[in-house]
Amino acid sequence: MITYPLHDLNDQTFENLSILICNKILGAATIPFAQGKDGGKDGRFIGKANCFPSEAQPWNGRIIIQAKHTSKENASCSDSNFQTRLKNEVIPAILKLKQNNEIDYYLLFTNCKLTGKQDSNIENILNSQTNIPNLVIANEKIQQFLHEYPDIVRTANLINLLKPLEFDESDLKELIIEIHKAIKQSTPATHCVDFTKIDLEEKNRLNQLSQSYFNEVIKKDFDNFNLIETFLSSPINASLKDLYDDTISELNAKITLRRNEFAEFENMLDYFYNYVISNDLNSFKYKKRLLRTLLNYMYCNCDIGKKEETC
Repeated sequence: MITYPLHDLNDQTFENLSILICNKILGAATIPFAQGKDGGKDGRFIGKANCFPSEAQPWNGRIIIQAKHTSKENASCSDSNFQTRLKNEVIPAILKLKQNNEIDYYLLFTNCKLTGKQDSNIENILNSQTNIPNLVIANEKIQQFLHEYPDIVRTANLINLLKPLEFDESDLKELIIEIHKAIKQSTPATHCVDFTKIDLEEKNRLNQLSQSYFNEVIKKDFDNFNLIETFLSSPINASLKDLYDDTISELNAKITLRRNEFAEFENMLDYFYNYVISNDLNSFKYKKRLLRTLLNYMYCNCDIGKKEETC
């Protein structure tokens, strides 16, 4: 499972991430609070939680949400800094909320690491000092939530935290330039892509490519696939076919290594598209659509992505 370096977020973005998670586990009625003096609360939920701490016994009442972020990599809840924040910030805030009759449950988010033993210690400390039911959602549990709810990853742009998915785009650029020349010269298409050999619905399922993207983006390129097929099949373009084969080999390696970082397969295709374009904007003037068409052709022709044995 991919691990996101949450220490690279700032305090505000970590708070926003915590609220996005609460929208799932508590409910859409989760209310975030603006930056500033928060009175010990970054968000609030009133009512019966969706599925927290469990579907069988969800919290029901006034739930206060607090986020405590650190920019220190590999920070732990057992560190003295975190323990000091518990003593000087968290406990006084809960007591004040309790005094004002604003709290029934307390939910603490932190990107610090948390062991099972330390988890019990923190809950016991907060219980003994405040008598308020509480739970700590630390780095390990947050990572699980991000795996369970990939739409949160997209909304929070957490993919930007990861090491960029880089590859040599020069071969792909040369292919696009040459195919574009063939189109301008009105080279007739003499080869047809045989879609009967490919169960595209099954391929979409295997690769987790959405039906909406397939219908609205990929399918509209079908008529242009024949031109690409003709171009790559021509003996005069044998050297360019070698470039194509090198490109799909490299892309497949990247897909295998980094697939878990993207919720749906179309996100990978779009990343490849944007990466190539951004590295040489001038070369792709009037050719951007062709680049996306070529990537869609690679996918439908079973050159990239998971495929059936018959592909």
